[in-house]
Amino acid sequence: MTKLELQKTANEVRKGIVTAVHSAKSGHPGGSLSAADVFTYLYFEELNIDPKEPNKADRDRFVLSKGHTAPGLYATLAERGFFPKEDLTTLRHIGSHLQGHPCMQHTPGLDMSSGSLGQGISAAVGMALSAKTFGDSYRVYTLLGDGELQEGQVWEASMFASAKKLDNLCVIVDNNNLQIDGTIEEVNSPYPIPEKFEAFGFHVINVDGHDFDQLKAAFDEAKTIKGQPTVIIMKTVKGKGVSFMENNVSWHGSAPNDEQYETAMAELEKAGEELCQK
Repeated sequence: MTKLELQKTANEVRKGIVTAVHSAKSGHPGGSLSAADVFTYLYFEELNIDPKEPNKADRDRFVLSKGHTAPGLYATLAERGFFPKEDLTTLRHIGSHLQGHPCMQHTPGLDMSSGSLGQGISAAVGMALSAKTFGDSYRVYTLLGDGELQEGQVWEASMFASAKKLDNLCVIVDNNNLQIDGTIEEVNSPYPIPEKFEAFGFHVINVDGHDFDQLKAAFDEAKTIKGQPTVIIMKTVKGKGVSFMENNVSWHGSAPNDEQYETAMAELEKAGEELCQK
């Protein structure tokens, strides 16, 4: 995909996020929107995957460690063709395969159930170790929230990944600086994030998480690193793409009402039209 095509796709993903959370009347739009660009890049450019064969043995693995941002992952999977986009309106409904947190037994394209913060990276490390042990070629990617770095299990897994030289592991941190109770500094500061991962033996790459050129360069660089895992730390805007949600902590886990939904979708429609004119 070209950069413009990726931008258009990410805008569609954002529409899917807002639609799903509005339909559920609950969910987590803020962190889903901040990660919409990296979700798009992963599933349309980076990952070796096939919607027609979601369980193929050599597929790359992705673990959404910050599982509460499932609406972002679901909207991306739907856009990529793993299931109909119409399913997004069933988010969190009884009987839906789209639960509030990812459930690998029910949703096509999911490699791991997640949601308990801190645990997803451990699962990803296990997958990467398995690939190394059995000589498999697939790579493993996992997305963490910055508030999630307050969990001790993250650092146990990171220490192990470095000790085992898991250069097939790419950790991504969505550094939007907000969590459910406020800024991450106010709650329990994990800063400085790059230096912490470096101390744990990671190759560190810092990017603007909304810049597709920077994302491409980062993921390309990660594949060249040997003997150590890589972390891509993305500076992002929570709620990105919807003006009244941007950098507003109240949208961490709130659903828009009907009026707010119409406003948000109108903004995204306008953004899409502007992209089409480029």
